Amino acid sequence: MSSDTERLVTGVTARTSERGAATRVALLTAAREIFVTSGFAEAGVTEVVSRAGASVGSLYHHFSGKADLYLTLFEDFQTRQTQRTKQAVQEARAEGETDPMRLFIAGARAYLEGCLAERELAALFLRGDGPPGFEVIMRDRLRQWAKRNAALFEGDEGALVVVLTGALAAAVSEVALSEDEDASRALAEGVLDIIGQIRRP
Repeated sequence: MSSDTERLVTGVTARTSERGAATRVALLTAAREIFVTSGFAEAGVTEVVSRAGASVGSLYHHFSGKADLYLTLFEDFQTRQTQRTKQAVQEARAEGETDPMRLFIAGARAYLEGCLAERELAALFLRGDGPPGFEVIMRDRLRQWAKRNAALFEGDEGALVVVLTGALAAAVSEVALSEDEDASRALAEGVLDIIGQIRRP
């Protein structure tokens, strides 16, 4: 293959990849809007592709269906939340913080702030209107979250980690599902203050 042909093929591939990525983003954006307003069960694939300005074929090229759109939105949100909490803990450590409880609170605050920043999306995943089997994914994610939290504490403090993770999960649910943002923010701070008063055994 000549260098001119290679450049042409590479250029076409790059444009196709860019177009495919743009279509994928448009489909996810449309799905997010429709899931948030209508709920997962009521949302239709044709509605998603229509809002995205795409075709049904393009949706099935990028996703296996409506549930895959939902799960991709969930995984993307969880990735952002993980990045937020890791960064907060790293920043606290960089400032000299070594107390596991304070590190936990730094990560928890970042997680709650992320829920407030993306409240509609956080609420979508907590309303109980997801694809079949999603509650199993949520339970598994909570267990993973507890494991990450346990890494902050030394020794055998499993019960403490379960309590802390459970308290934070309940706070996340209240913060995301509340219709009053100011009340949500105050609740989040109140929960963090109470957690901060827990004394390690």
